[in-house]
Amino acid sequence: MESHDRLCRRLALLAGTAVLAVDYRLAPEHPAPAAVDDVMRALEWVASRPKELGQLLPGTGLAGDSAGGLIAYLAACGLAGTPALPDVLFLAYPNADLSLSLQSVSEKGEGWGLSVQDLAFYIAQWVPDASLLGKFSPVEVARAQPLPVRTLLATAGHDPLRDEGKLLAEELARGGTDVEYRPHPDLVHGFLTLDAVSPAARHAGDSLLAAYGSLLSHTAMLRRDRNAPPDAPNGAT
Repeated sequence: MESHDRLCRRLALLAGTAVLAVDYRLAPEHPAPAAVDDVMRALEWVASRPKELGQLLPGTGLAGDSAGGLIAYLAACGLAGTPALPDVLFLAYPNADLSLSLQSVSEKGEGWGLSVQDLAFYIAQWVPDASLLGKFSPVEVARAQPLPVRTLLATAGHDPLRDEGKLLAEELARGGTDVEYRPHPDLVHGFLTLDAVSPAARHAGDSLLAAYGSLLSHTAMLRRDRNAPPDAPNGAT
């Protein structure tokens, strides 16, 4: 997790939350759904309240950026209806349409830090059978399966994945998901890890990480209120 160590530290600080970084299996040795299965197992372990994690506040979130956003979304869908379903989902510029068919792919596919040729190569390693691309595309999954998880979704304007992230937010809202969509028209793909070189990226990332923490805190508060014992009637002890 060297690529995201700094981001995980910022997340812990700015969101005010404990962070568990999952080192999931990678393609091509482990194609889909191996990474999704790994994240699901990790969330099931957290939901079991293992002693290794110490005292945990109510409420669990799941966050991922780029391909990690894709994996996080599919893992949440796989856990729907179980105690391990996260309370909050944070998706940053997710790879949401594995067909790479939307306009931003052609508009921003070269020269902005993320090459569409590289994207196509990565997708082919993760889903070698092209007939299964829809099964692992969040925009397609969202149309068939509503997800009752509060979702914070961010996109970048100069990103080939921009339009599919926006489309995923729209599909989630259409299905009844409480989704907060935050576009960043002047930023590029991967801006959450560019905080050390771009003040604009740092400001946007700080705002998103703090917003994610606020959603988690609000969820924890609601859970505590629901689990609190009712007030005793007058005269009762």
